[in-house]
Amino acid sequence: MANVLIVYGSTTGNTEWVANQLSAQIKEAGHSVETTNAGKAKPDGLCSERDLVLFGCSTWGQDEIELQDDFIPLFQSFDKIGCSGIKAGVFGCGDEDYTHFCGAVDAITDKLGTLGAKVVGDKLKINGDPGDSAAAIKNWGSSVLAAI
Repeated sequence: MANVLIVYGSTTGNTEWVANQLSAQIKEAGHSVETTNAGKAKPDGLCSERDLVLFGCSTWGQDEIELQDDFIPLFQSFDKIGCSGIKAGVFGCGDEDYTHFCGAVDAITDKLGTLGAKVVGDKLKINGDPGDSAAAIKNWGSSVLAAI
C-alpha cells in the first residue's frame, strides 16, 4: 500500500473536484491518501515519507501565469517541501481561451523538476468543466498510480 498526498488550490471548486475524484480512485486501488487544500498545507517536509504527491492548481491571469491564490504561498516555499527523489504528478483546470492555458501546471512541474522530484505521467490540463473530462482524469490517475 502506497502513501499518497494530494495538495490542491481551487477557487471555483473545479480543481478540488478533480482532487476528490483522484482521491477516490487511489483509495479504491487500495492505497492510503490524504487530500488537503494548499492554503492549509505546511511546506516543511510536506512530501517526506510519501510514495507519491499530486499537486493540483488552477491558473488565472491573461497577461502572465497566475497560480490560484491559496497555492501561491506554498509554491513560494517549495524549496522546503522535501520533494527530492519523490514521485510527483501535476494537474490543473483552466480555460483554453487564455494565453497561458493551465500555465500553473507547467510552472509547478518545472519547479518540482528543479528541486529533484521524479515527475511521473503527463501533465493533466483540464479545460472548462472537469466533469466533461472524467475519463481523462481517471486515465491520468491510472497512469500516475502505475508509477508507484
